[in-house]
Amino acid sequence: MRANSKLAALAALLTAAALLFAPAPASPAQAEAHRVGYDRYSLTVDGQRVLLWAGEFHYFRLPSPALWRDVLEKIKAAGFNGVSLYFDWAYHSPNPGEYDFSGVRDVDRLLRMTEDLGLYVVARPGPYINAETTGGGLPAWLKTVPGRARSSDPNYTRAYREWLAHIDPIIARHQVTRGGSVIVYNAENEYAANTDPAYMEDVQRQARAHGIDVPITHNQCCDASWTPTWASGQGAVQIPGVDDYPQAFECRDPDTWGTWGEGVTERLSPDAPVYAAEYQAGAIDANRAGYEKCRGLTGPKYMKVYYKSNLVTSGATMFGYYMAFGGTNWGRLAQPNDVYTSYDYGAPITENRQLTTKYDEFKRQGLFVTTVAPLTKTDPAAAPASGNPAVHTEARANPDTGTQFVLVRHADRKTNDDQSANLTWNTPDGTYNLPVQLKGRDAKILVAGYDMGGQRLAATTSELLTHTTANDRDVAVLYGTEGIAGTTVLRYNSRPDVKVLSGSVKPTYSNGNLKLDYEHHGLARVQITGGGRKPLLLLIGTDEEAAKFWRSGDTLVRGTDLVRSAETRNGTAVIRADLAKPGDIEVFTSARRLTLNGKDTYARTTRSGTLLAHANGPRSVELPALENWRGKQGAPETASDFDDSSWKIADNTTTVSPIKPKSPPVLYADDYGFHHGHVWYRGHFTATGSERNVDLNAITGKNGIYQVWLNGRYLGSAAGGEQKDADAPINENPGPGSFEIPAGLLHEGQKAVLSVLVENMGHNDDWTADDYRQKQPRGLVNAEFTTNPVTWRIQGTRTNDPIRGPLNTGGLYGEREGWHLPSAPTRTWPSMSPADPVKPGVHWYTTNADLALPKDQDVPVTLHFDNGTGRYRALIFINGWNMGEYVNGEIQHDFTLPNGILQARGRNTITLAVVAEDQSKPGAVSLKAAANVRGGAQTH
Repeated sequence: MRANSKLAALAALLTAAALLFAPAPASPAQAEAHRVGYDRYSLTVDGQRVLLWAGEFHYFRLPSPALWRDVLEKIKAAGFNGVSLYFDWAYHSPNPGEYDFSGVRDVDRLLRMTEDLGLYVVARPGPYINAETTGGGLPAWLKTVPGRARSSDPNYTRAYREWLAHIDPIIARHQVTRGGSVIVYNAENEYAANTDPAYMEDVQRQARAHGIDVPITHNQCCDASWTPTWASGQGAVQIPGVDDYPQAFECRDPDTWGTWGEGVTERLSPDAPVYAAEYQAGAIDANRAGYEKCRGLTGPKYMKVYYKSNLVTSGATMFGYYMAFGGTNWGRLAQPNDVYTSYDYGAPITENRQLTTKYDEFKRQGLFVTTVAPLTKTDPAAAPASGNPAVHTEARANPDTGTQFVLVRHADRKTNDDQSANLTWNTPDGTYNLPVQLKGRDAKILVAGYDMGGQRLAATTSELLTHTTANDRDVAVLYGTEGIAGTTVLRYNSRPDVKVLSGSVKPTYSNGNLKLDYEHHGLARVQITGGGRKPLLLLIGTDEEAAKFWRSGDTLVRGTDLVRSAETRNGTAVIRADLAKPGDIEVFTSARRLTLNGKDTYARTTRSGTLLAHANGPRSVELPALENWRGKQGAPETASDFDDSSWKIADNTTTVSPIKPKSPPVLYADDYGFHHGHVWYRGHFTATGSERNVDLNAITGKNGIYQVWLNGRYLGSAAGGEQKDADAPINENPGPGSFEIPAGLLHEGQKAVLSVLVENMGHNDDWTADDYRQKQPRGLVNAEFTTNPVTWRIQGTRTNDPIRGPLNTGGLYGEREGWHLPSAPTRTWPSMSPADPVKPGVHWYTTNADLALPKDQDVPVTLHFDNGTGRYRALIFINGWNMGEYVNGEIQHDFTLPNGILQARGRNTITLAVVAEDQSKPGAVSLKAAANVRGGAQTH
């Protein structure tokens, strides 16, 4: 990667550098290679079936490699055995032929982490990824390359082959077949909108040539209408998958149910597993309802009904849930349509890395599907009759073991009432008549005929969370809705000894069946010995109690807010855990000693034969007030005597964009190499004296603005054009603005300068593979205000930041001069506050914040903006990193400052660039703690 020496020297002063770029642990030496295969049922590794349960994670939306492990550990702790990873071409390639895989772009380090944690990886390098990223992952410089993207056009082919030649070898050396973590490779992304078989064929050919030897997949969105073309023939992938978003994205109404259909993944190939490549686990906040409402739209009730229905109805064994963790659209990463700085997505793990009730439901389902091996191979089976038409039952069974999986839900998924039924259930161990209940929107997967460790589970109307074996004793966890009755039947050769250690459970034994009847309240404990089987500790709880359990390897733990790892070493239970408050931690182990986060902790043995300890919560923390601000006016480009002689002359007469200007010259910012953030234009002309209005058109992307000055006099602002203006029929007047010239400002023969500041909100997606959409310009697209010739000059970002990358800064004067960096010479700036009244224009403010957060605690910090008055927005720079844009009147007021970017124990430089459209009074700015846990990510 090319580096500007001045910026490199300034960036070296960033105090976070040592933390961000500390070397990661190397992969285990001589890792064992494995064989990856598949059939119509599932993936296999060395002949062993794998049910892939993956959550989506975007490393590029968390610019702190030290926190990647934190999120990956949380994903694994939720029961996921895999993670789906997009690789963003635009994030790694600032210019043609330039690629950066260092620092926050070190994907080799990321993949080593997945290997260390034992997570499978679905590698998704595009070339196109969408993901609501700028350009959908296509680099902005590609807009100036002739030819249609996502096609076999030779110019595009040369470009994407270069990208794949850089990213594929990194992925290849981390494949399961080489002892790594990548189990499948996803070619392209949601490509049915433009079915060019030769292109799809070549993407796969390049992958194979670069060493990819795991199965290749593709994710079709959002139906299977392409099946006849893509299930076989040129361009077909080995394992075709489907994206499904049944709840759509209407977060304003969280009670919406099934807007986009049943959510059942279709089988696209008779020879490959059913693959739910992207299944909805959140939503973009297109209507600015707030991500908590998006979390409600896709919350536990939806997850129970749709995820469980899909598992049984489709028989899928490959799942990718979008998203597990959303992250932050820092810098200029966002696509300019439906997203803003926060990409929380209503995911189970919040933008500030906190766990939610959705996380609890993922854990309940994830531990189940990754514990019960017979799920990896099932066929449709006869379902037990419910005797109630309002209660739907459906079943699958493993043809080898006979294990049955019965879905019980409302016949009408939208029903929200309570229902009861009596199942007549023909299981491998006999016929049982068992009552079941549904409380509100709910669904259950019930198991029968299952060898549960050393036990035989004949049938149960509770759901199985997980089971394990420790010290020659089985431990199993069942759960159900609070207050609902349950029955479990276990098979024994003779009458076992049953002790109810806690709770209310009624055991009866007859003809080899041990029947346990109960209601789900709290946590019941039943100890069963004898009967010809090894001892069993059966734990029966509610949904809430089930969420308190964690499984790490063969170790089961109850309590704490997160268990990152747990194992028994030399008679000691070694636990890494997070605690947001004081509480008990119980380990189901034969060990008699316990260490918690590396410290010896007193523990006692319980009646259940477990190890119980009490753990302290975190110490309170206090964040400093943001004071002693200094400021400076930041738009000298508006002055008529500003020296712009070093700027590029904008005099192009042609453009590769299919959207042509009304008249020359071409003023499109991309055509002059300015792709991100703000761009300044200065038009020099000799006035005729008859000018009355300045009529402009600019395209900024949705929610963008542009501002206009004439000879230093502010004329006003206007909203820029957006993606929809590129849809047919093309809008020939996008982002119009007509600005009246004040009387007397110009006179005949006067030298005059028109200054225009245009904000680029990002580049369009290319979901439809449409040249008009992908190559829609940014910046000024038309200007009419004088009959005399105009000489235009243009200036955007000065150079690519070698540490933070091309999306970090734009062309504001302060950005070009490095005012956003910690090393900026701001001590001579006068004292002023970002809450002071401001006139239209650009205003810079900076201060320092010294933090001293405890080393053994994780305290996610946000920057909070109070409401102000007027139309203004503020770019947020933390130690030189652009962490987002506050827009007054919009939904987002709290901006995540991830550890690593923010120094938890050290000095931080906070800089704001306030862009005001009118006379404004910004609100106050402060630091807030989003959470406080003991343990947490080890990033200090």
